[in-house]
Amino acid sequence: MSTLMYSFLAGISTSLGVFVLIIFGEPSKKVLASLLGFAGGIMLAISVFELMPEAVELGSLGIALIGFLLGAFMMFGLDKIVPHSHLSSSEKLEVENPEKLKVKDPMLRTGFLIFLGIALHNLPEGLAIGAGFESSPEAGIYIAMAIALHNIPEGLAIAGPLKSGGTKTAMLFGFTLLAGLMTPLGTMIGMFIFNVSPIFVGGSLAFAAGAMVYIVNDELVPQSNNMHSHFANAGMIGGLLMGFTIL
Repeated sequence: MSTLMYSFLAGISTSLGVFVLIIFGEPSKKVLASLLGFAGGIMLAISVFELMPEAVELGSLGIALIGFLLGAFMMFGLDKIVPHSHLSSSEKLEVENPEKLKVKDPMLRTGFLIFLGIALHNLPEGLAIGAGFESSPEAGIYIAMAIALHNIPEGLAIAGPLKSGGTKTAMLFGFTLLAGLMTPLGTMIGMFIFNVSPIFVGGSLAFAAGAMVYIVNDELVPQSNNMHSHFANAGMIGGLLMGFTIL
């Protein structure tokens, strides 16, 4: 039960980013860069120092390598196939594959893009949280914490341009909250897979590691460096060292 609770809290932290924006305004780029870098550092440390070694121990080196590649390729495939949005270096909401979303109303289309963009990554992130708890309670908690830290700036980054464009607050909360529920869903799927056999556990741990490493390199590193490279690097180094120390 605690696994699902941590996963739920990590997922809805995207909506917390919207709340922070509305109440306190947009944080400085240095703060956002540090948070994204720190979250990326922890996710990398857990993937390399905890999940992959555990995957080899429970399965085999081959299972770990295949699981890792499947996790990374799944994220790559989703990025190419599913329409989604993210913040570009010019601080505008950049849309990928918009032609695959057959919605005419601009406001509704933007809302769907928000939902798809967040839900797209929350499902494997939920699996990663479940895999972390399967490895050890400490790893699961720190993965949930890193994902929550990642989701708060993500919510801020998405809500900022949309709020300026006139999107209603209720719509922002609604889409981000609904998408956040994909995280515990991913955790539930992972918990079911983990009960099949130790080999599936090992493969799932490596799969979660591959998905997280892809997210770090594809999203957190570019976004944090675009905001402020020095603070991004400081945050990532801090996250790596903390992850190395606690695992």
